[in-house]
Amino acid sequence: MKSFSLIEPYLRANRYRILFGLLCLIVVDLLQLFIPRVIKRVVDDLTLLRVDRSGLLDAALTILALGLCIGIFRFFWRRSLLGTARLVEEALRNRLFAHVQTLSPAYFDRVLTGDLMAHATNDIQQVRMASGMGLVALNDALFLGSAAIGFMVYINLELTLYVLIPMPLIVLGTRFFSRRMHRRYKRVQGAFSELTEAIRERFSGIRVIMAYNAQETEARRVARISGAYVKENIDLVKITGAFFPLMLLLTNLSLAIVLFQGGRQTIFSRITPGDFVAFISYLGLLTWPMMALGWVTNLIQRGRASLDRLDGILQTRPELAEARDAISVSGFHQRLTVEDVSFAYDTDRGRVLDHIDLRLDKGDTLGIVGPPGAGKTTLMHVLMRLYDVTSGRIRIDGIDIRQLKIESLRSLVSVAPQEPFLFAGTVRENITFGSKRVSDAELQQVTHMAALDDTIDELPDGFDTVVGEKGVILSGGQKQRVALARALLNDAPIMVLDDPVSQVDTRTAARIGRTLKAMAGEKTLLIVSHRLSAVRHADRIVVMEKGRIVTAGSHARLMAAGGYYARSYRLQEMEDAI
Repeated sequence: MKSFSLIEPYLRANRYRILFGLLCLIVVDLLQLFIPRVIKRVVDDLTLLRVDRSGLLDAALTILALGLCIGIFRFFWRRSLLGTARLVEEALRNRLFAHVQTLSPAYFDRVLTGDLMAHATNDIQQVRMASGMGLVALNDALFLGSAAIGFMVYINLELTLYVLIPMPLIVLGTRFFSRRMHRRYKRVQGAFSELTEAIRERFSGIRVIMAYNAQETEARRVARISGAYVKENIDLVKITGAFFPLMLLLTNLSLAIVLFQGGRQTIFSRITPGDFVAFISYLGLLTWPMMALGWVTNLIQRGRASLDRLDGILQTRPELAEARDAISVSGFHQRLTVEDVSFAYDTDRGRVLDHIDLRLDKGDTLGIVGPPGAGKTTLMHVLMRLYDVTSGRIRIDGIDIRQLKIESLRSLVSVAPQEPFLFAGTVRENITFGSKRVSDAELQQVTHMAALDDTIDELPDGFDTVVGEKGVILSGGQKQRVALARALLNDAPIMVLDDPVSQVDTRTAARIGRTLKAMAGEKTLLIVSHRLSAVRHADRIVVMEKGRIVTAGSHARLMAAGGYYARSYRLQEMEDAI
């Protein structure tokens, strides 16, 4: 099991706790093995009519004391072994989450959120079961089974050999079924991932489903995916449903042999009635190890399948590799240059950016406009190194951004994305996201700059109003201004604003425009906007079409030149006037 190395460090770190738990478990097993000896003595004494009330009371108290000790030591092994399994679960989940955060945005373009959720919940739960109860079942299968057989040999070797006749069949059955279990467990886990994603997506889009009266259609789709998950589980049950009854059949076969052969030996006085009863008791204790052998196989195969799936994620390396000799920078001092940059998400679909050249000095404002699909947002993404350029280079103060530490690069940039994302917390928590300590004065300042102060005043709890999942209680324009306030609060020298006024009214857009104009010279601004009034005062405006810069210049120059910019600006002027 190569993927076992995922949990090995956590098991090693808790090795003393595990050893203590195993010791307590072994003590429990040993105490259980002494109870049939007490029963044997009582039965023999009863058979010979040499036991009195006091003797029976002593035997009962002995069993009661053994039971009390078993309960105490069982508490400690459960606390140690199952507690350790919970610690392994926590550490593995934290490791998975930390690793996923290092992966490149391109990875999340390919992988479904539901799949990742299944890994972080169901798969890790299966690993916990394998490392907890799996270890317990394995110990019982080996130690308790061996010890029970030893006590049985002590009573009668011949009868013990009869009991062990089914053992080779158990080993062969376990070997036969375990491989098939592993394959089908992986398919079940994959189907669970698809089901999780389907339900998550429909819960997120429940308002759209209701708006289009599509409840029945979506219910049928989920039912179809759920049916596929059930089918994979039924295929798995065909294996486990044969495996566990086989273990039970072989165990009962041993019991039948004991009743027949042991009964005869008791009749012919080769063993005492007490030995016969004790032997059956030991066989009862042996039943659990034999069943545990099947259960531990089940748990290990589930855990192994889940570890293989988790290992697939943890072995995924970020596509945005940081250079070994990557450097940190203390700030932005001179200029940002984009030199002959081209980029494609998929080479088969062609370039999204095609030979882009730009220069932006510190304190300048650059406006980027163009029709939808022109590559404006993609240009912002490569500037922040969310994706690496296909060719060309981007430099900050003469240094290729691929030579900078990613954390250092992104600390230079404050961003308000085209599609603002809000967490299900308060307005305050969403604005201060990524910032350390923020005073109320700073908070009020940035909300005023983002034209959000009137909205805050109208909310029932002001900054402490809970916005709900994805900011559901806020309008699109309000969410956009919360994202803008978040970007303004982050004191970075470069600000990237991707369509910051697309969802607000004309008056609010004008107010935000004045804020951005006032920041000119203090911050280096890159503003992507379909509303051209937002970039009118930029030092330079570039017009993009089909991934290329088709023209560039000041607002006055572009208006004089005609073309896309002039037509769009005049049209928007008429719309605003109306």
